[in-house]
Amino acid sequence: MSARGRLSEIAIGLIPILLLLLLWQYLTAFNFAPPTLLPPPGAVFGRFIQLLGDPTFLGHAATTLYRLFWGFGLAVIVGVGLGIAAAGSPTIGALLRPLIRVLAPVPKIALYPAFILTLGFDHSSKIALVFADALFPILLATYQGAISVEPKLVWSARAMGVSRLKTLFTVVLTAALPSILTGCRISLVISCIVVFLSEMISSTDGLGQLLVRAARNFQTVDMFVPIIAISALGLILNGAFNALRAWLLVGFPEEN
Repeated sequence: MSARGRLSEIAIGLIPILLLLLLWQYLTAFNFAPPTLLPPPGAVFGRFIQLLGDPTFLGHAATTLYRLFWGFGLAVIVGVGLGIAAAGSPTIGALLRPLIRVLAPVPKIALYPAFILTLGFDHSSKIALVFADALFPILLATYQGAISVEPKLVWSARAMGVSRLKTLFTVVLTAALPSILTGCRISLVISCIVVFLSEMISSTDGLGQLLVRAARNFQTVDMFVPIIAISALGLILNGAFNALRAWLLVGFPEEN
């Protein structure tokens, strides 16, 4: 895609965000909701910019990112590994498919109390929840991408004397990369949501805990700031991931 095309895509993507901000401003300007419940966007963004220089706030944001990256990173490693293994081995595939059918539909937040009881209230339980929620989209995308690889590619590699294991990681993994990255992108969004939710439920730090603390003290401006912060982090991470995806998929046909 050309630079002009990318700029046009970004501009079009900004339109819904601007409309949402205009609606927010309209609701507050005409008193559809009292400022004690819905503060004006200018006050929220002003407070957000102010807190960007606060080491305490930045520490909470860093804690949230730490949990997010660990949970998401582990999900990528395990999901891609199991997906490729299931596609390459009928035995592993036969063992994994029933587990996926049973566990994938389960709302992982229902497991959070068990994670807290076994792993405690600190980082581990939240990382485990992010991992559990992010794992299945990556695993399923990897498996579907791997089994959809053109068989002639695998046969050609095997005919040239490449081992079965090496074929999986040099041919199948490479050919399945677009599907894998799509699963990772979905899981990254899920990870942002889940880490924030876990901190809201039980935590003494993180952006989610800041929201709960502000709500309990009826500090509505401060309550909206963590929402803006996690949204901004999500946009930044999504942009960084798209740049990484474009770099990794150089030479692949562009998707329409």
